[in-house]
Formats: sequence, C-alpha cells, structure tokens
Amino acid sequence: MNENLHRQPYLQEQPVEDKLPNPTQPAEAESFWQMVRPVLFEALQIVLPAMILALLVHLFLAQATIVFGQSMEPNLYPHQRLIVDKLSYRLHPPQRNDIVVIDLPNMDELLVKRVVALPGEVVEIRKGVVYVNGEPLPEPFPHDMTPYDMAPITLGPLSYLVLGDNRSNSNDSRSFGPVTLDQILGRVWLRYWPLDKLSLF
Repeated sequence: MNENLHRQPYLQEQPVEDKLPNPTQPAEAESFWQMVRPVLFEALQIVLPAMILALLVHLFLAQATIVFGQSMEPNLYPHQRLIVDKLSYRLHPPQRNDIVVIDLPNMDELLVKRVVALPGEVVEIRKGVVYVNGEPLPEPFPHDMTPYDMAPITLGPLSYLVLGDNRSNSNDSRSFGPVTLDQILGRVWLRYWPLDKLSLF
C-alpha cells in the first residue's frame, strides 16, 4: 500500500447545516430597509424642495451680504449684515437715495453705495454739495460734507452715479465712474445684524 496515502491530512467534513446560507440575514436587511425607506423619502421631500427654494431665492429674490469698510458711515458700519432685494429692480429702475449693492468686474468684493443721480441727468459736486441739473440736491440723511469738487458729467442711459455717505473715505463713482444697471446687484432692504440695529431701508 502506498504510504503517502496515510500521510494526507484528515479533512473533517462540515455539517450540512453550516454550509447553508442563513435565511434570517436577508429578511433582517429587508426589514431594516422597509423601516428606513419612509424616513429617507420623507426627509428627501422636505430637504430637496428647501434647497431648490433657497437657490431660487438667492438667484432671483434676495441674498445676504456684509458691509466692508467705512464708506457708508454713519448709516452703515463695517461688519453689519444686510439682506439685498434682487427683485425690485426687475420691476422698476433704481430710485435716488436707494442704498444699493454693486458688483464691479474689477473688484474682489461687493460695494455698498447710495444712488445720487439718475440716467440722463447732469451731476456735479461743488464744495461738497451735489448739484443735479444745476440745482443743489436735497440729501435728507446724515452724510459727510467735506468740501470737494467734481466736474459736471452727463449720465448715459441706464447709468447711475453712486456715492458713499462717508464721502471723504469712499471709493465710489468719483473714482470708478458711473455704474450701469447690470452692475447693480440689488437694493439694500434689511439690516438684520446686529440685532439692536435691525431696520428696514
């Protein structure tokens, strides 16, 4: 007899029941999925419309922004937070004295300024006083009256002259020129932070 036959390791055959799949595992997974699926579906029904609504609001209706710099003091201060109304100017043009947010292509941040003169008007500044079409412009809000001059300019169609209220410390139309309607992101509608300064514009 071949001696090698006796040296082969003995393989113990597993019981038949150990080789069969556990029928309870798929059932438990299916039960878990049936329990979780309604919760996920309900969450999706809530979260997805909310995300779409937030995106639509941001694109077409309103967005939050923050005040950088001191150019709008004493009416707006650095780090105050604002809601910008993006819908109004789709319905009507900007009005004089509106506080607007401007998005200029060569600027890294949004600018907050006040509309001073409108399309077709002749605007100039003499000793700190704004003149529109030869008449001094009433400005019923606190603003810097530092004397300075700006030569007369005639605004073209859809062009607006914007200034900061803190005019001795403002980068505005005196340096970058009039802005066009497509560069005006929207009108400042609400200051919501800090809470003790909450106000509508």
